[in-house]
Amino acid sequence: MIPNYSGGQIKMKCNQAVFSGHAIRRMFERRISKSEALKVISDGDVIAEYPDDEPFPSFLMLGFVGGRPIHVVAANEADVLRCHVITAYDPDPALWDTDFRKRRAL
Repeated sequence: MIPNYSGGQIKMKCNQAVFSGHAIRRMFERRISKSEALKVISDGDVIAEYPDDEPFPSFLMLGFVGGRPIHVVAANEADVLRCHVITAYDPDPALWDTDFRKRRAL
């Protein structure tokens, strides 16, 4: 559960993760495993929030797996501690600051 998210380094709490078909296809194309995405969800930081997403608010998370930065977008079904993985990708260094937490100004 994400109580009072205000942009700090907080964690998403999930007892269960559900991967969308889109997430599975994109992760396969990008060579990101389910275990890597789950590591980002469990150990990574929320770097952006999308509270108006439906049917659940979603979050952009950043984590490092073996030194590799990975972004995961997941929706949080907070009342049952279930995360819905929407997509996962390697952040493009041309689009993100060196810490992969903020988009570069274009």
